[in-house]
Amino acid sequence: MTAVILRGMVISFALVSSIGMQNLFVFNSAMSNRIRRALLICFFVWIADTTLTTIAFLGMGALVSRYLWLKIIIMFLGGLIVVWMGIGILRSASQIELGKNDSQMPLKEAFASAWIVTVANPQAIIDTGVTMGALRGTLTNAEVLPFLGGIVLATAIWFFSITIIVALLKSRLPKRILMWINIISGLIVVGYGVVLFINALRLIF
Repeated sequence: MTAVILRGMVISFALVSSIGMQNLFVFNSAMSNRIRRALLICFFVWIADTTLTTIAFLGMGALVSRYLWLKIIIMFLGGLIVVWMGIGILRSASQIELGKNDSQMPLKEAFASAWIVTVANPQAIIDTGVTMGALRGTLTNAEVLPFLGGIVLATAIWFFSITIIVALLKSRLPKRILMWINIISGLIVVGYGVVLFINALRLIF
């Protein structure tokens, strides 16, 4: 069973380590919030990611891939939400005040945002669904839970490590550097939202 858990962890690290919406959100949260609040927000992201991964085992990605109209709707809505979030990051870039209470993200907004950055990526949903579905087909019934446990454990290690490392190092960085990191993150997020719109239009025409 240990080998199955480790296999799940290796695959999970490979999937979660790329620069994406979740990693940018966790990174910016760690920069803008006190460490305890940032860890709580990180927990929200992990819960959302774990839920998506578990549902992917049930074939959600295949469902989205099968119905073109559903894929187009998700891409349009996802693109709109992603662009809105990117603009929000850009607006807050010059307002970073480390360690101050008024810079803390409200928990309701953080919880909603954690789910948005997880499910507002149609391509990730499809890729995760197809990947997990394929991997599920290679496992015996006894290996399913240990494999899924390895995936969940790896994402927890990844997200919480990012949060702790950034939270500990941010006090040593000048505010200008943090501001530019936020600006770059915001531009990446906005650009990704625009790409979602373009891909949706290509599917239509």
